[in-house]
Amino acid sequence: MNEITFGKSVRRREDDRFVSGRGQYTDDVHREGALWTAFARAPVASAKILSVDVSAALEVPGVVAVLTAEDLATDGIPDFSVPIGIHNIDGSPTKATPRPLLARDRIRFLAEPVAMVLAESSAIAQDAIELVTIDYDDIPAVLTPADAGAEGAALLWDDRPANEAFHWRAGDVEGTAKALASSHHVARLSTHITRVSAMPMEPRSALAYVDENGKSVLQLSHQNPHALRANLCEVFGLGRDDVRVLIGDVGGSFGMKSAFLREEAMVFWAARRLNRPVRWTATRSETFLSDEQGRDVYVDAELGLDADGRFTAFHVRYDINVGAYLSGRSAAPVLNFGGIAGVYTTPYIVGEATAYFTNTPPTAPYRGAGRPDATYVIERIIDIAAQDMGIDPAELRRRNLIPPEAMPYQTPFLFRYDCGEFERNMNRALEMAEYEGFPARQRQARERGKLRGLGIANPIEVAAGPYAKPGKDFATIRAHADGTVTLYAGAMSVGQGLDTALSSLVAERLGLPLEKVRYVQGDTDAMDNGKGSGGSAALTVGGSAIVVGVDALLEKGREIAAEELEAAAFDIEYVNGSFRIVGSDRQISLADVAAIAEQRAEDEAGLSAAGEFVPPHATFPNGCHVCEVEIDPETGRTEVIRYVSVEDVGRVLNPLLVEGQIHGGVAQGLGQVLMEEIRFGSDGQLVSGSFMDYAMPRADDLPMIESDNLETPTELNPLGVKGVGEAGTVGGIAAAMNAVNNALAQVGVRHFDMPATPSRVWEAIRNAQATKA
Repeated sequence: MNEITFGKSVRRREDDRFVSGRGQYTDDVHREGALWTAFARAPVASAKILSVDVSAALEVPGVVAVLTAEDLATDGIPDFSVPIGIHNIDGSPTKATPRPLLARDRIRFLAEPVAMVLAESSAIAQDAIELVTIDYDDIPAVLTPADAGAEGAALLWDDRPANEAFHWRAGDVEGTAKALASSHHVARLSTHITRVSAMPMEPRSALAYVDENGKSVLQLSHQNPHALRANLCEVFGLGRDDVRVLIGDVGGSFGMKSAFLREEAMVFWAARRLNRPVRWTATRSETFLSDEQGRDVYVDAELGLDADGRFTAFHVRYDINVGAYLSGRSAAPVLNFGGIAGVYTTPYIVGEATAYFTNTPPTAPYRGAGRPDATYVIERIIDIAAQDMGIDPAELRRRNLIPPEAMPYQTPFLFRYDCGEFERNMNRALEMAEYEGFPARQRQARERGKLRGLGIANPIEVAAGPYAKPGKDFATIRAHADGTVTLYAGAMSVGQGLDTALSSLVAERLGLPLEKVRYVQGDTDAMDNGKGSGGSAALTVGGSAIVVGVDALLEKGREIAAEELEAAAFDIEYVNGSFRIVGSDRQISLADVAAIAEQRAEDEAGLSAAGEFVPPHATFPNGCHVCEVEIDPETGRTEVIRYVSVEDVGRVLNPLLVEGQIHGGVAQGLGQVLMEEIRFGSDGQLVSGSFMDYAMPRADDLPMIESDNLETPTELNPLGVKGVGEAGTVGGIAAAMNAVNNALAQVGVRHFDMPATPSRVWEAIRNAQATKA
């Protein structure tokens, strides 16, 4: 049996078709007779719906139907609700909120879909939605947790007093309070982790139809086909065999496209109701308005230290803006709250979270899904403590790092780390960043009239989870008589390069060229189960399932080969595409064995095997990021001068893919630090609803990112891998915000919140100067 080669950089084979325009995204798929869809959306953020008049829209030539909540009720389509899965402080279960596919009696956030127009062309549908009249009675909007919890605030849900969605807490409350009270120094942080949006290159898109066998098909841009099929079956009362979900190429998702969302569900229902294909692709404006958004967490934290700078206790409180609806997707900040422990030996930790309903779009997982929040809180407050106590930030971290000999390490707050060498990561990153030379660079910048700052972050994140109950993934491998092999992957590539990465596992294990492996994903008819994409689990869980599947395939092939070669199965070995008798030259190729299997009536599937894998525990990728910035105090412009990332993601299969994931993640983190923010006016109207207002980082906003991998293999899966998808963002936000604050500290700014836009930075500098004067 062939061993898998680690550390070999292989270019993504899927990129050839992407860059040559041969990608197959949902909007590229055509179905004869398909109706086009547009949604009439609520023009206000909070109101009671008095009536919906679609009569004028129905008169438009080319309009086939206009559907409302009344039509859903006629068909008996229920509101959908996704369990939250966490408990309140008093032990009571947190209740999700039912979400109608079309708003029925209440508008809870701007642009909620109220009616669905189906027409012969997109232009006709867009014109017709302008004629849908929504009569409503305004209700005052609440937009932040402070607004929502204020006395007399309007309630989004009558049965949720003070707009409280849930109240959760974990940790040693009494011990933490005592330790903080007796600490030599307590550092304090109040900050806001801003609301952002995924903004994938490919907007959400869906095409639904009933096929020739009467099966309802939904083809869409999504990252979790099997979970979505289960949702569709539940809401529409269908069996698994009645529904097929198809996903082709996906132009980015970042967590946002893993949900059961209204528009895609409406397309599915409308196709069944009208017995015609129905399609919808969001406009860029709709992505701002209707996509689930990310982050939006208000933080208050206290870190206790003794006289030597060793951490004594840590208390963190989150006020989370979950938006208008609560579901299991709202729980990301809590599910990954354990990251506040960081890589440090803090003996007492408490984390508390209160979530509030507001008249904003629901929040959900976005790259990192609560992990960047947790890392930012611990790493930011360490810098504040270092400033307070006059200790070098790197030295303060070093005094508190968990040593490798302490592994496995049970933190006092939720997580248990299986392995890691955290000081090694930090030493390497500081060396690459030329940390010792930073004071000289800072002085030189000051002579040029610039403020130079450096920030460190030691991120750690839970991957291959959820932490409490890791999920299972599946794979099927089939060998063919022509010498090729097909991999049916339960993992889902949404741009990460899994076609190359996962196919490489099969090719190497079987000793075949990569071009002999065909990759299939995203088809619930081709494969009955799959984990999809999310949580940095594609290689850790999905890849491990593939290894199990390949080994099972070879066991089946060995039995057939033994019969053909007239030998005992235990005397058969497999090497580079052939089964052979050990110590002889008698052999039979994998292709020939597959041909024999195909000829046998009882083996209609040919030579194939399924693999599945569920890890015993989640893994913990970790690392050290160092960011260096320069601020022009006259304009407020922040420039990222240098960025270094050292990551321990376990064994590295393909360094090129790992580096790409780190670069992409860092870019998303820096985007949130420097410019990205979803903002609403006091009435709930979106004021950052285009790329003119919601800025995205471009290539010239970022430096060349220097990265390195230091491997500490995990024993929690057969590949020894930990996961890499979230790593860049988890470290990027904390390192960059520490760098910005380090630069601004030179002019007396105590703490500065993201985003570091020129106007906000300029204002903070002027306010600090005014205070000094």
